[in-house]
Amino acid sequence: MIFHQTSPCISRPLALAIALLAVLATPAHSQELPSYQLTIKTGRFIPETIEVPANIKFRLLIRNEGPGPEEFESNELGKEKVLAPGASSFLIFQPLKAGTYRFFGEFHPETAQGRIVARQTRNEK
Repeated sequence: MIFHQTSPCISRPLALAIALLAVLATPAHSQELPSYQLTIKTGRFIPETIEVPANIKFRLLIRNEGPGPEEFESNELGKEKVLAPGASSFLIFQPLKAGTYRFFGEFHPETAQGRIVARQTRNEK
């Protein structure tokens, strides 16, 4: 970036500072990730089915309301996260192809069952 001093009142360092502030004041063009809530309570996932748009990166917010520890695990998605009672965390998912992806809780595999369903949007059909 080349600055030409057009006024004897503005020094080069001041011009650089003004240019830097202008760049920092420009809003970022990153989009907020869509987020979906998943609660673990008494060995079950609530909701059991999470619907997301296919081909879109998203965040899954997970909260374990107890009473004991539980794990979100999906072999198909290659994701796992153990949460202590009262703990919250999140997982970021890269865009999924349309389909159904199962997950389960390692500590209560018979009752803690769920799925993520990635659906095509109307624009993609």
